[in-house]
Amino acid sequence: MATSPTSVSHPTKIGPEERAAAIETLKTKELDILVVGGGIVGTGSALDAATRGLRVGMVEARDWASGTSSRSSKLVHGGIRYLEQLDFRLVREALTERGLLLQRIAPHLVKPVRFLYPLNKRVFERVYIGAGMLLYDIFSYSGGRPPGVPHHRHLSRKQVQQLMPSLAKDALIGGITYYDAQVDDARYVASLARTAASYGAHVASRVQVEGFLKVGQRVVGVKAHDLETGEKFEIKAKQVVNATGVWTDDTQAMVGERGQFKVRASKGIHLVVPRDRFQGKSGLILRTEKSVLFVIPWGRHWLIGTTDTDWHLDKAHPAATAADIDYLLAHVNKVLAVPLTREDVEGVYAGLRPLLAGESEQTSKLSREHLVAHSVPGLVVIAGGKWTTYRIMAKDAIDAAVSALDGKISPSVTQDIGLLGAEGYQAAWNKRSKIARKFGVHTVRIEHLLNRYGTLTDELLDLILADPTLAEPLPGADDYIGAEVVYAASHESALHLDDVLARRTRISIEAWDRGVSAAPVAAALMGGVLGWDQETIDHEVAVYLERVTAERASQEQPDDESAERIRLEAPDIVPTN
Repeated sequence: MATSPTSVSHPTKIGPEERAAAIETLKTKELDILVVGGGIVGTGSALDAATRGLRVGMVEARDWASGTSSRSSKLVHGGIRYLEQLDFRLVREALTERGLLLQRIAPHLVKPVRFLYPLNKRVFERVYIGAGMLLYDIFSYSGGRPPGVPHHRHLSRKQVQQLMPSLAKDALIGGITYYDAQVDDARYVASLARTAASYGAHVASRVQVEGFLKVGQRVVGVKAHDLETGEKFEIKAKQVVNATGVWTDDTQAMVGERGQFKVRASKGIHLVVPRDRFQGKSGLILRTEKSVLFVIPWGRHWLIGTTDTDWHLDKAHPAATAADIDYLLAHVNKVLAVPLTREDVEGVYAGLRPLLAGESEQTSKLSREHLVAHSVPGLVVIAGGKWTTYRIMAKDAIDAAVSALDGKISPSVTQDIGLLGAEGYQAAWNKRSKIARKFGVHTVRIEHLLNRYGTLTDELLDLILADPTLAEPLPGADDYIGAEVVYAASHESALHLDDVLARRTRISIEAWDRGVSAAPVAAALMGGVLGWDQETIDHEVAVYLERVTAERASQEQPDDESAERIRLEAPDIVPTN
């Protein structure tokens, strides 16, 4: 759908044509705000700025959420461990945001999840932890609306055994359950980018910033490189927002000025284990000697994580080691009646947290708070923070940027802006059986689509009506169907096979073969949308298979250096500088 610059509505898809149009605008129009970085904070900032009525652009060197934002614990949570650190403001803020995401902004993507905290000591531990849980519940109401999840509950040992039959009987004397929420982090970020575009933001992935434009000491734009076409061009902007997470220091170095704060990377890894490896109706939160460990229900899987270790190596591809994997297995096995082994692990992923450096030598004690600074005129830097509070971070970054713009600019309105697919989700969910009958699809499949696309599910069902073969599941990944691959390329700016298998879907961590079987089929489906010839399809598959081989091999290594060396043997489909 073509739109004029003054149109109220904009295309709700960001496929190849929309990307080309966005780049043309970035080359030819001066922006009010350019956001650099397409993770959760960058996409959130683009939406915040666009919904204030500003002319906005956003570029990302790789794919949306290709860094930290797709490799989290998939939790939207208040951070119950921060209560012990007496960081009440951060907990309260995060719980308010949790309620907004659950009930208003993305009810199709963010879902309640129950956790069990096992108790090992009588009386004192129950009182101490119970008091913290009570405070957690109270804070969850402080945003002026119900929290959207049930309160905590105390359980006896027998009740815990009924809830989690696979726990070792001598591992606890009782427990307390409480609720937080979970999300497919990469899908959320892609949806956020689309939503920003639907409000007029000009967004393009695979566009790398290689330098800044300056007039005197003032930043007035960036030097950009379209990694898909090789074209280099300039983007002019009144304000640039640096939202590059663990790459913040690298981006700052391009300006030629010393940053006002440093960002330190902490590696966290997660294991994906089939749900049938142990029985339970709840997640788990366990104490370790360093932090906490989560066991999280994730569809037909469990997620187990995370580690917390300093990282100074390649930021694009942090590698999990054999020692990381063994550490997580050892800790979870302390409470399981039948221990897990390496053979039970379906998938592994590693991510980096961007922590503000300087508070402590231990990464687990570094600040999860965020900071915003006008490091030089025309450039705002946002760093630190946590996934759950991305909206507040984005608001603060854009507040700082607009403070330097002329004229009266509206305040942030994102607390009232639902993501695409959110409006009408509950009504669609209530009639999911009727939808399934109408389209001849199993109800479970409709539930899967509604919980990934919300009311945009109609667009996938239209694809299936036009080509019924797209309703077939992908090889080795029964949870996903062909229509999702086509849709990722046509509507969600997936430009390469890795974008689909690792982020638009989670096949790369959920399938036993990590997507090897699905890769040829998915590449052929993408090729139909993106105009690939057979040579390109084969190349996309070959590069993806190299990635899988390198990741598997790196996870057999004893230390970070050797794991990284092997992981980097697999080339990126699109090299970045």
